[in-house]
Amino acid sequence: MILLSKSCIGEAEKKAVLGVLDREFLGMGEEVRQFEQELSAFFGRPAVCVVNGTAALQLALQASGIGKRDEVLVQSLTYVASFQAISAIGAKPVACDVDPETLCLDWKDAEKRLTPKTKAVMPVHYSGGVGTLDEIYAFAEKHSLRVIEDAAHAFGTVYQGKKVGGFGDIACFSFDGIKNITSGEGGCIVTDDEEVLDIVRDTRLLGVEKDTEQRYSGKRSWQFDVKQQGWRYHMSNIMAAIGSEQLKRFPEIVVKRRTLAKHYDSLFSNHVQIQPLARDYETVVPHIYVVRIKGMNNLTILQARLSKKGIQTGRHYKPNHWLSLYSNEQEAALPVTEDVFSELLSLPMHPNLLEEEIEFIVDSLLNFLKY
Repeated sequence: MILLSKSCIGEAEKKAVLGVLDREFLGMGEEVRQFEQELSAFFGRPAVCVVNGTAALQLALQASGIGKRDEVLVQSLTYVASFQAISAIGAKPVACDVDPETLCLDWKDAEKRLTPKTKAVMPVHYSGGVGTLDEIYAFAEKHSLRVIEDAAHAFGTVYQGKKVGGFGDIACFSFDGIKNITSGEGGCIVTDDEEVLDIVRDTRLLGVEKDTEQRYSGKRSWQFDVKQQGWRYHMSNIMAAIGSEQLKRFPEIVVKRRTLAKHYDSLFSNHVQIQPLARDYETVVPHIYVVRIKGMNNLTILQARLSKKGIQTGRHYKPNHWLSLYSNEQEAALPVTEDVFSELLSLPMHPNLLEEEIEFIVDSLLNFLKY
């Protein structure tokens, strides 16, 4: 089976994990401190590590003062984690439409959904692209909204000469097993807002004040205070050790992912039915590779046929406003999201994928579409 995605680790990551096991300090300590320093150098501003990307979004929202009865604008075409992070703090995710070309947030549609309760906007960098990020920031500034970027797909992507996460309000990343770099699980929050960072450092450790400094020196806090709701969302040394090695390998990972995406694009060029997402792979580091198959009425059958050929595919993602927890018939329709989702298919994309496998995937897909 040619897998849709997979973890791609080597001997360096395995050796790093064994080093942590040998030192027998598995929780949050020196390795996490080191990984945060490396990420801060990568982005050019402070980064704080947490247990996963969903926790990063939740803690960033909480640290921004967003809570019960507040509303956050977010595109419906995203993984449910984006919505869960918002509802976890008692706020309401307000489903918005996407731009049909980028599949990123349509800020003009979001603007129509503003209410006095709206406190933030969460643009999702779908498949590594960022859409009209400047316009989203201008929209947010106009309406005094915080911007919490869901950049889980966009580690390494460059926008107008700057790394995503290296500018703007707050950016949240995921390092789960299949992201552009992995720490097994894990995530981080990147911002220049020191107040947000301080709150995140405490709330990831159950709200125990200043416990981060103790953990980094191999100690625990025994006399402490807790002034706000916290969570057990800290990163472990095992995860950080993997992440540090992945970050060292990132330049080669970037080249591989971009090369594979460009190869797909070349094979689909000028095809009348299959439309790859418009992405500049000189600046975008693709997490997933998505095509839109125009006029396709039943992707389930196509997926089953490809699976029989040994090709795993996916659907990124079922719109959140179709999920029972987040459905709201009173809200305005999302015609673009519903239209494009019916035609979206994700094809295998990971650094261990071979170009000849891509050629087999494309040939198989094109042959099935003939019948």
